[in-house]
Amino acid sequence: MKKELLAEFLGSMFLVMAAVSPVILFANVFEAPESISVLANAIAVAFILFVLIEMFGSVSGAHFNPVVTMVMFFEKKVGLIKAGLFVLVQFAGGILGTVFSHLMFLNEVGALLSVSENVRNEYVFFGEIFGTFILVIAILMLVKNGSNKISIAVGLLVGGQIMATSSTMFANPQVTAARMLTATPAGIRPIDGLVFIAMQVAGALLAYGVYRLIRE
Repeated sequence: MKKELLAEFLGSMFLVMAAVSPVILFANVFEAPESISVLANAIAVAFILFVLIEMFGSVSGAHFNPVVTMVMFFEKKVGLIKAGLFVLVQFAGGILGTVFSHLMFLNEVGALLSVSENVRNEYVFFGEIFGTFILVIAILMLVKNGSNKISIAVGLLVGGQIMATSSTMFANPQVTAARMLTATPAGIRPIDGLVFIAMQVAGALLAYGVYRLIRE
């Protein structure tokens, strides 16, 4: 289990770095428009997530996401203790990912951690339901079908949905928590982040229910 936990920790860390660092680079350093920052974020996350799943998929299943771990627990692919430990290291890895992103751009951000004041509310919340729904049902169906293209499929899906949802698709509670701790355009204020997490859980549960209907 140590190898699996380390894989989940590292994968979660690098996933958050892929989500936070491009926004800092393009928005803060290059002073690019927000649209360019979102595009850069989508490309970076898609590419890096593909590689992370290829690297760690055979070790831990490459969840990197508490709601993915949750549905895999429902599917009896991980036990309760392992699922709980996975979630803990995912959150820890994600927070460290924010720290390392800030460290790389310390002159721009000024602190290793800082609470975000970036407002993401109202209609944007629905984007998290839809984004998490399609992510979770895609993973479940790809695993069920025995696909050997899960890494590229999930990478492309996430990159595409970043550009196709009002929330820019966080779809991941640990990523959301980590992004509460960056006062950059990549961040989200904690009150909105907690609602995002609730929407993500709702989207994942809805996806699992639909998946069970399709599977039966």
